[in-house]
Amino acid sequence: MRTIHVIGIGAGDPDHLTLQAVKAIQDTDVFFILDKGEEKSDLTQLRRDILDAHIPGGAYRLVEARDPDRDRRTSNYAPAVDDWRSRRADIYERLILDELAEDETGAFLVWGDPALYDSTLGILEEILDRGNVSFDHDVVPGISSVSALVAKHRTGLNRVARPVQITTGRRLAQGFPEGVDDVVVMLDAHQAFRQYVTDGTADGTADDAAADSGPAMDMDIYWGAYIGTPDEILVSGPLAEAAPKIERLRAEARERKGWIMDTYLLRRNPER
Repeated sequence: MRTIHVIGIGAGDPDHLTLQAVKAIQDTDVFFILDKGEEKSDLTQLRRDILDAHIPGGAYRLVEARDPDRDRRTSNYAPAVDDWRSRRADIYERLILDELAEDETGAFLVWGDPALYDSTLGILEEILDRGNVSFDHDVVPGISSVSALVAKHRTGLNRVARPVQITTGRRLAQGFPEGVDDVVVMLDAHQAFRQYVTDGTADGTADDAAADSGPAMDMDIYWGAYIGTPDEILVSGPLAEAAPKIERLRAEARERKGWIMDTYLLRRNPER
């Protein structure tokens, strides 16, 4: 039976690897990596650096394939993601069939934690459902960008006896979640936090007619980009003051590197 390790490798710092992750890496015969193109070649290099650090003499086998492009301009977000994941599944299935012998162990090195906003587990389940190849698989949890973010800012995700919600930029753009004052936002390409600088309302909605719907929320933001890497950028403070700085730094970083990965915590202060 083939075996697959899905290994969380942290948010970017090689020291994020747990002892469990190191053991799984050293138990692996073949590592599968998807190449995301020249702009993100440093992400591939970080994986190589991790393997070099934990497998003496570079005695490992690495198999690369090109990551399929995703249509990020379509308004049909869910179908576009489903199509992209299925095309990824085609690639993973071929790699497992062609590059992994029946008695070998393969591994996917996953940024952050494989159980939080990552597609690898769902893709492997799709492959198993197809029935063309069988394998056993396990998951090694990793340090997510969410965990790393709040650690870098020396704060917690939640406050005493209060919930925290993790959501996406698309969801936040539709309104601040009700009943929650601490919201972590991932996958926000359009900086949805900006609308809460001037038109957030006390009842948890975002309204273009701000004058008719109440005063802006009192919020703090804890933002980070390229967390755990040498390019890391951190900004925190009252949202109204921090937002312009985040927009400027984000634009500059994206122009410099060609891509950006960022995460932030929005903290509403209803009683301040």
